[in-house]
Amino acid sequence: MGVWGFNPEYLTGIYVFSLPIEEILFFVCIPYACVFTYEAVGYFSKRDYLQSYTNTITFVLLFFFSITALYGINKWYTFSTFLLCTLFLLFLHFRIKPNYLGRFYLAFLFILIPFFIVNGILTGTGIEDQIVWYNDAENLGLRMGTIPVEDTFYGLLLILMNVSIFEWLQERNQAY
Repeated sequence: MGVWGFNPEYLTGIYVFSLPIEEILFFVCIPYACVFTYEAVGYFSKRDYLQSYTNTITFVLLFFFSITALYGINKWYTFSTFLLCTLFLLFLHFRIKPNYLGRFYLAFLFILIPFFIVNGILTGTGIEDQIVWYNDAENLGLRMGTIPVEDTFYGLLLILMNVSIFEWLQERNQAY
C-alpha cells in the first residue's frame, strides 16, 4: 500500500503471501521476546509499582490515542495505529478489566530500550541505507531519531495484544 516497505538489499528474497520471510519471523520473534520480558520484569519486581496509577495512565493514553487518530485521519499509518490502540485499550479497560495493565506499562518501559536500538538500526541509524522505509505522507512525519513516532505505539499495541492473550491463557490454565 506504500505506507512502509523493505529494502530488498537486506532481504533473503523468500516471500510468503507477498511478505518477506523476515517480516513473518518478526511477528513470531518480537512478541515472544516481549512477553518473555514482561514475565521477567514481573518475576524480578513482585510488586505492581504502577497499580495505583493504572487508570490515570490508561485514560491519558486513551485521550492521546483518540486525539492523534482524529488528527491523522488522512494518514493511513497514523490513523490505523492510534485508532486500533484506542479501541483495544477501551476494550481491555471497560470489558476485560485486567489486573495486569500496571505491570504491562512498567514492562513496556523496559521493552522500549531494545526497541529503540533495533528499530533505530532498521530505520537507518548507523547504516548506509534503511532496511525498513516509511512513507511520511502516511504518518505524522515526526521521528525519534530515524523511527516514526507511530512505531512506538504500534509496538505497544502489538505487545499488549500478545500479553493479553498470554494472561488469558495463564488464567485459563489455572482454572483447570
